[in-house]
Amino acid sequence: MTKTIDPISIPQPELHAYLLSAVAPRPICFASTIDAAGNVNLSPFSFFNVFSSNPPILIFSPARSGRDNSLKHSHQNVKEVPEVVINIVNYPIVEQMSLSSTAYAKGINEFTKAGLTEVPSEKIKPPRVGEAPVAFECSVTEVIELADTPGAGNLILAKVELIHINEAYLTNGQLDTHKLDLVGRMGGSWYTRSSGDSLFEIPKPIRTKGIGVDKLPESIKNSTVLTGNNLGRLGNVEELPSQQEIDAMKAITVIKSVNNRKELHLLAKETLEKGDTKKALAILIHAEKFD
Repeated sequence: MTKTIDPISIPQPELHAYLLSAVAPRPICFASTIDAAGNVNLSPFSFFNVFSSNPPILIFSPARSGRDNSLKHSHQNVKEVPEVVINIVNYPIVEQMSLSSTAYAKGINEFTKAGLTEVPSEKIKPPRVGEAPVAFECSVTEVIELADTPGAGNLILAKVELIHINEAYLTNGQLDTHKLDLVGRMGGSWYTRSSGDSLFEIPKPIRTKGIGVDKLPESIKNSTVLTGNNLGRLGNVEELPSQQEIDAMKAITVIKSVNNRKELHLLAKETLEKGDTKKALAILIHAEKFD
């Protein structure tokens, strides 16, 4: 059963909660800005992402307050001084990030409140966060104000002018996802951590062209054992196993001892989830001879 909602039929706070719980996890950035008087502001945003690499453009959105329709200091600051440092948030600073989201009065420096280190930028005025694994010095190219109502977003388009990377997070010159230990924003007060068993790899079908789920044998597509994810991985192979590869599966002792389709599908699922897609597919095709 599906619950269908017209967004204009519910209060803004309720709509806000649905949107933020459903569209998650969202990456988090610290945006450090400065006003015309030189007051520094540091605020976290999960309405944030990268949208272009050439030119390198990051976007974050300081929304109007849902309570009193007031503007965020970050929004006001970039209109006065169109520069921002986008500092990436990871697990070692997630509590300090949360503290900095407090609605302190204008002129209060959240670097000081959150116990974070101000590091002077090289090309722009706002400082960067010394503890951040990566920081992007940016010029603000455009501010798109979506509306003047409570909860309305304001898209800040930020062009990357300089990148600072803490070398502790590099492996062979590349950013290491495991070392980065990034965090994501969920709904309510929930977060997620991108580390350990929560990280997994999926081969990208960019340089190769997978056969697609539609080209798999019907017995595999209609399996009561395999999940949609399993079928997606199988459909990413470039070609079905050869008869020689299927015959090789028949010769394996553990497979020879199985004489029903469901058990072979369970074995193939286990093989697939260990990363051997071609072998799993050969087992599944071998299983077709059983009713």
